[in-house]
Amino acid sequence: MEVFMHHCYRKLPALMSRTLFKALKRSHIKCAIHTSPLVSVPSKPTIPPLLVSRLFQPSNFREGQEGGDLTCRSQRLMLQTGLIHSSNPGCFYYLPVALRSMEKLVRLIDEEMHAIGGQKVDMPALCSAELWKKSGRWELMGKEMFRLLDRHNAEYCLGPTHEEAVTELFASQTISYKKLPLLLYQVTRKFRDEQKPKFGLLRGREFYMKDMYSFDINEEAALLTYHSVCQSYGRIFDRLGLKWVQVQAATGNIGGTLSHEFQLPADIGEDQLLVCGNCGFSANIETMEPGQTECSQCQTGTLTESKGIEVGHTFYLGTKYSQAFRALFVNASNVPAVAEMGCFGLGVTRILAASIEVMSSEDAIRWPGLIAPYQVCVLPPKKGSKANEATQVAEELAQSLGNSLPNLRGEVVLDDRVQMTIGKRLKDAKILGYPYVVVVGQKALEDLPSFEVICQQSEETMFLSKEGLVDLLSKVETI
Repeated sequence: MEVFMHHCYRKLPALMSRTLFKALKRSHIKCAIHTSPLVSVPSKPTIPPLLVSRLFQPSNFREGQEGGDLTCRSQRLMLQTGLIHSSNPGCFYYLPVALRSMEKLVRLIDEEMHAIGGQKVDMPALCSAELWKKSGRWELMGKEMFRLLDRHNAEYCLGPTHEEAVTELFASQTISYKKLPLLLYQVTRKFRDEQKPKFGLLRGREFYMKDMYSFDINEEAALLTYHSVCQSYGRIFDRLGLKWVQVQAATGNIGGTLSHEFQLPADIGEDQLLVCGNCGFSANIETMEPGQTECSQCQTGTLTESKGIEVGHTFYLGTKYSQAFRALFVNASNVPAVAEMGCFGLGVTRILAASIEVMSSEDAIRWPGLIAPYQVCVLPPKKGSKANEATQVAEELAQSLGNSLPNLRGEVVLDDRVQMTIGKRLKDAKILGYPYVVVVGQKALEDLPSFEVICQQSEETMFLSKEGLVDLLSKVETI
């Protein structure tokens, strides 16, 4: 029997092939067996350019809408252009264009956090009061913490930060020293009951933050991690093309023994900074002696005062939380030891608004190129104009740019509102801050077609052939 079965298995493929061939022949199906693969591999789907007329971007700016407090450039521009929409004091809808920019910013942050060994998690926004009482911060946080009771009268808060939660998570595991340093981070909504929210996304009651927490075997290792994260923050701001300064800061209710803020110099900033013109030392004024003008680092430089927008904050915590929660690891001697900790925050929505604040003019947004919501806007001619035949050229150009250049896939919009003049649409494109605007007009119909290209970051205008345009845009960095 065994020999018989073996014989059948050997014959089975041939029998199946003959049976399949007869069935196909009966049904008159022709198979190009030698010229086509059995399974075709689908190519990447063609992505049509986004049409401006279809974009949900309502202009919702009205004088006095925020109680007359539209004194901040970023707030005014973001409302005016439909990037955000006010919900209630300190809370906003993030509309499609703003959300797209923020998602790019998060991808940039992810890249830099992964590069230093960060692992992404997601912790509950609803935190038990017991955790905060255990660390001693339930009362310390004061009125800025959103507190609530569930139906069982158990106390909770909406997390403004997650030191307690992440330390409890670490303490629930048996972790070997071989796994350290451990860097856990998340990008989530945070909540703060601001008495008077202002400046749009710069000081709200609900906002997005990247918060990272580190666990190390000793103080020396923890400080190495601390400086590694600080360096990664600097790279993030450098890649965004932002001018930034790292300043000595107070530890506040987070705690710890070492702290720095990352500040973007700006007149609208709420933080007072002191900077040494000699050695570059800088500090938040709250960490210095009243009236101090001499640099404490080089002893010779003079401290000058300026303002800044805080966009990041780092803390060396030591064992403040790990001791309270018994966050232990097993050391090289196979003995439990208390982990040394650090925490590191980046204000995601604040970076978004602050970058608009410091880079834009009073009447036009200028984005950091890497997180511009869309890189290219193509403008066809007005309907009924002499160059009306160029409309199809514009549509084909927008389609080809978005699909033939890998870096521009999904990055091209077509302003199809052809009932409007080129001038009006150019004005809109300037306000919205597309890095590149391509005007398709009469010159696109000539024997040697060319396109008007406006580089909004440099305010340069040039006329390029399609090949020249493709070459220019192929160098655009995206994320």
